[in-house]
Amino acid sequence: MSSPSLDRRLAAEFLGTAFLLATVVGSGIMAERLAGGNVALALLGNTIPTGAILVVLITAFGPLSTHFNPAVTLVFALRREVSPRDGVLYMVAQIAGGTMGVWAAHGMFEEAIVQFSTHVRTGGAQWFAEGVATFGLVVTILACLKSRPGAIAMCVGLYITAAYWFTASTSFANPAVTIARGLTDSFSGIRPDDVPAFIAAQVAGALVALAVMSWLFGGIDEHSAREEESPSAN
Repeated sequence: MSSPSLDRRLAAEFLGTAFLLATVVGSGIMAERLAGGNVALALLGNTIPTGAILVVLITAFGPLSTHFNPAVTLVFALRREVSPRDGVLYMVAQIAGGTMGVWAAHGMFEEAIVQFSTHVRTGGAQWFAEGVATFGLVVTILACLKSRPGAIAMCVGLYITAAYWFTASTSFANPAVTIARGLTDSFSGIRPDDVPAFIAAQVAGALVALAVMSWLFGGIDEHSAREEESPSAN
């Protein structure tokens, strides 16, 4: 079977990131409206749909392209699995899709389409949290590629669900998501002034994860990894 054409891969990146952001922002608006001021309940209402949609999107668009994240695209470009030109186009599609997803969520909830967030998210703890969150996401993806490729969708969805709660930043872990969340003054927003530092931390976390995983799994291919974890036939 031939690999999908670039235009189809870009369309998958655009649509997948759009649905991801529509879910992140839309569920945040719904959760805040229904939680009656209980921030923990609102966060839970934001977390579960986000993890769930990641499982759906990665599974559904698996035959095409499922990065939905410039940090992930950067990692695969450095692994020479995506060309630099295609990687840049992926990132453009992801950012455009994320923006469209935010606007779609605003439209569904009768909010002003064009907004800019006033939610302050800054400081060393939050930047460190974003580095940790992105490190963990990239580790999850690369480790699953070696051990259980078919489980990536489930593992990424579960990881992000967990990371919403164990990171101080609620785990953006994605530059396209971060940029798009700067365009909503709703529960999930981030002030545009705070976006660059988040992205810098995310890129740093992704690069550290790539270095660690290149060492940790160096010389282990997917076939041998599966053989080692399978029970002996003897």
